Amino acid sequence: MTEQAQKVALVTGAGSGVGRDTALLLADAGYAVALVARTESKLQEAAEYIRSEGPEDAELLVLPTDVSDSAAVDQMVQAVLDKFGRIDAIANCAGSAPLQPIAQMTDEIIDAALDVNLKSVLYVTRAAWPAFRKQKQGAICNISSMASIDPFTGFNVYAAAKAGVNLFTKATADEGKRFNVIAAAIAPGAIETPMLRDNFPTNAIPEDKTLDPLVVAGLARDILTGQREITPGETIVLPSP
Repeated sequence: MTEQAQKVALVTGAGSGVGRDTALLLADAGYAVALVARTESKLQEAAEYIRSEGPEDAELLVLPTDVSDSAAVDQMVQAVLDKFGRIDAIANCAGSAPLQPIAQMTDEIIDAALDVNLKSVLYVTRAAWPAFRKQKQGAICNISSMASIDPFTGFNVYAAAKAGVNLFTKATADEGKRFNVIAAAIAPGAIETPMLRDNFPTNAIPEDKTLDPLVVAGLARDILTGQREITPGETIVLPSP
């Protein structure tokens, strides 16, 4: 494989939801895709899904990784570089949305929400940065949330973490423009994913009031492949129906 033959994408949260669908659409666009999530069985199921719904010969690399662990992220990014020699696109889709009122936020809840939603984005970006500088190009799409702009009651620490993602995306674009790195974030409303249903039954948020994960994934794909014109560092709001 040469650099011209195939681009390489890294997708976190690839075991389900937006991450899995983003990986599918990038594979469909001809990218080799590194699938990253905590649980190997979910990643293997995602790989089967991608090959059944997308290209049968999709080049996929399954990398079970706790993206809240900086050392594990460094090893994961190095594994992608060892396999493919480059990283062209990153979709940071890993997320966790604890629903707790402020008085009931434990240290563990705060740490976990910040680790998965914010620190993982910092860790993955930092680990891939030398490759981007060497290549003199790269693209990053971070999945944020409308909670970062108008938080639902109880999503306080999640909202704070996602607001940090928005600002870090802007900082990433500002620093990366010198060597042709683009970055944008997407702030969707409610998405029909297992994470949403862990907090809300359908009688609270009906399915027709939620976004299809493929809609969010399609926008992420367009940002990463250059099909969507963006303002560097912007957070694109994507409301629910």
